[in-house]
Amino acid sequence: MDHDSGPNANPGMPRKTQSPLHPKVSVMVPCFNEADTIEGLLDALYRQVGIAHLPQILVVDGGSSDGTRDMVKGYSAKHPGLDLRLVDNPKRTIPAALNLGLEVSEGDILIRLDAHSAPAPDYIARCLDVLAQTGAANVGGVWRIQPGADSWQARSIAAAAAHPFGAGDARYRISGEAGPVETVPFGAFRRSWLEQVGPFDERLQSNEDYEMNVRLRQAGGLVWFDSSIVSTYYARSTFGALARQYARYGYWKARMLLRYPGTLRWRQALPPLFVSSSLVLALLSLSSIVAARLLAVEWSVYGLALLGAGLQSAIARRRAGLVLGLPLALAIMHLAWGAAFWAGLVHGLLKQGSRQENAAT
Repeated sequence: MDHDSGPNANPGMPRKTQSPLHPKVSVMVPCFNEADTIEGLLDALYRQVGIAHLPQILVVDGGSSDGTRDMVKGYSAKHPGLDLRLVDNPKRTIPAALNLGLEVSEGDILIRLDAHSAPAPDYIARCLDVLAQTGAANVGGVWRIQPGADSWQARSIAAAAAHPFGAGDARYRISGEAGPVETVPFGAFRRSWLEQVGPFDERLQSNEDYEMNVRLRQAGGLVWFDSSIVSTYYARSTFGALARQYARYGYWKARMLLRYPGTLRWRQALPPLFVSSSLVLALLSLSSIVAARLLAVEWSVYGLALLGAGLQSAIARRRAGLVLGLPLALAIMHLAWGAAFWAGLVHGLLKQGSRQENAAT
């Protein structure tokens, strides 16, 4: 494994131990071509308050070609007191990045952040407090979703990602009371629990954090949400990028569900059901007027609901562009996620059948 490191880097060093009152924190950042946001994240981590020691920061990079790597090296040179390391990720997947970060990290607490995010100034302090108060295996908090660019598409996407039609009942997107949850974004994990349940599953290219939290909960660990833990997340900036993101989410969610079918929730089932019902009715409508009318009713209700959400958001945010922009973003999220879910399910079932056939022979 190659490591391109800053002046304080020494990947071969054994993990240091520290007082449980002031645990060592390592922040793992999977990264690829994040030149627009990486310095903002590093600044946010450098300016953390309420902690005894600056965190170790591991930027695990999948071969960025947009200047991200030079920015990280430059930031390390300007801040010699910061343990900032650039770790190469030849597999270029997020779970592989997290496992590489886990291997070279020194912290007793491991926080996963994205390169296009910015934690609040007290993010790490709040994570440590909540971990100590709850005894949880993993804690996380609220996303404050912001546009990834200054455009009507980016603003529409950010509004959709935070809207109940887009976020469902996920507390980390819409906030809520502190308590146990299925998953949290940007988790703060106890190393002892990660070592107990094993590394992140590199067979999944998305949903790896949800899958890890499933294993933590199955092993008796507590996954805890607390709204005092706040981070900013910069959403995708174009509808094309949003479609690719949600297609990836849907595909890998289906692949994960083949192993953990009991984790499917109603809000996750709605997009695939809507896509499949629309497709079936569209095919039947070629020869059935009843099916055509049902399809018209289904899409009329859906369209009116989206337009109502767009109008409400446009008024609340005083952004006229959301009248149409938010419905478009929501529709892209639902349709991309739902269609890719079925693709992932079929592909996963075929692979399972192939493995069983090979094992039988």
